[in-house]
Amino acid sequence: MNTHQKMKAVGAYRYLPISNPESLIDLHLDKPEPTGRDLLVNVKAISVNPADVGVREKHNYEAESPKILGWDAAGIVEQVGPDCQLFKPGDKIYYAGSVSRPGSNSEFHLVDERIVGNMPKSLDFAAAAALPLTSITAWEGLFDRLGISLNANENKNILIIGAAGGVGSIAIQLAKLAGLTVIGTASRPESTQWVKSLSADFIINHNNPFQPQLKEFGIDTVDYIFCLNDTVQHLANMAEVITPQGIICCIVPADKATWAGSLKMDLLFSKSVTFVWEFMFTRSMFHTKDMIKQHELLNDLADLIDDGKLKTTLNERLEPINAANLRLAHEKLETGRSIGKIVLENF
Repeated sequence: MNTHQKMKAVGAYRYLPISNPESLIDLHLDKPEPTGRDLLVNVKAISVNPADVGVREKHNYEAESPKILGWDAAGIVEQVGPDCQLFKPGDKIYYAGSVSRPGSNSEFHLVDERIVGNMPKSLDFAAAAALPLTSITAWEGLFDRLGISLNANENKNILIIGAAGGVGSIAIQLAKLAGLTVIGTASRPESTQWVKSLSADFIINHNNPFQPQLKEFGIDTVDYIFCLNDTVQHLANMAEVITPQGIICCIVPADKATWAGSLKMDLLFSKSVTFVWEFMFTRSMFHTKDMIKQHELLNDLADLIDDGKLKTTLNERLEPINAANLRLAHEKLETGRSIGKIVLENF
């Protein structure tokens, strides 16, 4: 006899175009039990990311058990595993989770406490759920991969390509806090406006050559580049404007490129440019020794938000959390033109 309690969830048994009502469906699954350092979270809000679309498309699966997506959540700790040290039942938390485990598009969800932060006190669940994945990506990209210090950057600048998206919206704010001159890219009036509202110093259009646009602002080269968009498409432009011995960090693998061709890394050779990748699931996927860094940075981020130094990137709310609303959110995301973050709240 099955004594398991049931919970609501949204998932998929096989890959279908998002316009198909079967592409994401409402489910009732067994409520999981926490073991080890896992927290059982009562999920109150989730947000969508390109990661959801990527995983949904990549797994051209037809499975017996459903694939649950979702790598951004805010909620309340329901129960803790026997080895937990950081949280207790009733704590309000936010996190991105691990891409190698079931996602957060379920009423209850298991997550390792080392990649979870205390939710900002000044935000509601939806505003908090907009933040983790993009903030971890932006934070690790800027401070771990590009090696930018949190201060003493007076005469340094950074170019953020794809600045109006979820990661860009946080990266602009963090780079400004670190004292950098920020050049953001945007290509439409509404995305340009959004990037301006986040205090970017200059804005250029990523569909046009970078160098002449930067020269108009009196900028010859840039010290750092954080590319949040098609790496292959932008590499030649990046190679042209990066300062000799500068650093480029990218988050979109070459096989995701819509642009034809491969990464011509020799373009960076003569300038001795450092090229690094940022993938925010590395720590959770490989259980790295410094996995707890994500717990620490989410707590630091919450403090910055509560101190009024950063703002949430939530731009649209949908309610309730169900398959129809998630399909709508995925559809908006798949256009590649969404600004800020789309959040769903309440099952």
